[in-house]
Amino acid sequence: MIVEDSKLSKVKVVTHTDTFEDFRGEYVETYNKKLYFDKGISVDFVQDDYSWSTKNVLRGLHGDDKIWKLVCCPFGKYYLVVLDLDKGSSTYKQWESFVLSDNNKKQVLIPPNHANGHLILSKKAIFQYKQSEYYSPGEQFTIKYNDPEYNIWWPINNPILSKRDQCN
Repeated sequence: MIVEDSKLSKVKVVTHTDTFEDFRGEYVETYNKKLYFDKGISVDFVQDDYSWSTKNVLRGLHGDDKIWKLVCCPFGKYYLVVLDLDKGSSTYKQWESFVLSDNNKKQVLIPPNHANGHLILSKKAIFQYKQSEYYSPGEQFTIKYNDPEYNIWWPINNPILSKRDQCN
């Protein structure tokens, strides 16, 4: 497992390198608390979630002020954007993009006060994530994916959006 800093303050990229593959398929250990703690990621995760979407669906940008997320793509491929909204951060209002897929086995650790959104690049993909707090409806903020204040580049002009993501 390789853990690297991203250009955003406190955001980490984890790449799983110890996988097992044979004629039956592949095995990947996506989380081992001791190994993560040994690598300096000492977040105590309490909830796992996933969503699946089809090509050109864009979900987000969503976040809150208390939850750490560890996101990955166990199936398919998506374009992930993380936006730093932590006013005390040296990278405040900056964003970074990542491509996550079942092939590259990358995870991105997203701290509180950072929004994230993802665009499905493959026919179908799964967005899987661990959370450091239990989900509490109504406590998330939403930033419109194409808000001119942040000038985020997306590899699409007309994504498929939920009503929530269209309105903000």
